[in-house]
This record gives sequence, structure tokens and C-alpha cells, in this order.
Amino acid sequence: MASKKRGRKRPMIFSAWNYKILALGFFLVIAGFSAMYLENEVEGIISLYISPIVIMAGYVTVIVAILKHDHSSSTASGQS
Repeated sequence: MASKKRGRKRPMIFSAWNYKILALGFFLVIAGFSAMYLENEVEGIISLYISPIVIMAGYVTVIVAILKHDHSSSTASGQS
């Protein structure tokens, strides 16, 4: 009976597209904070204008990657 549970495959939560967009979002967040750290100036152009935009774009990208659902894969995996 235990071997039945082990052989059962569960569908992936996200598609490959979701994982790629999620990685892009994490990269944007890390790049934004790194650029802010590397400039090391409170009144700098990068720290005040560019980095916050890059960080917010990263957060929005992560949210889109999590919330976007591929309807074609859910109907294909739902059928037995």
C-alpha cells in the first residue's frame, strides 16, 4: 500500500514560465538593492530614482509570477 503512494506523481504547482518570471523578479530585487548599496550615497541619482523603480518592478514581477495561472495545464492535468 505504501508503494502506491510513492508511485503517484503530483502535478507541479507552477509552470516553467512561472519559475522563469519568478527568478527574473528575484534578480531585479537583488539588483536594485545591490545598486543602492554600491552607490553608497543618500542623495545619489541611483539611490533615489533608479533603484526604487527596479525594486518595485521586481516585486510586481514576483507577484505576477505567483498569481498567473496557466489554464491549459490545469485542464490537461485534471483529466485522467
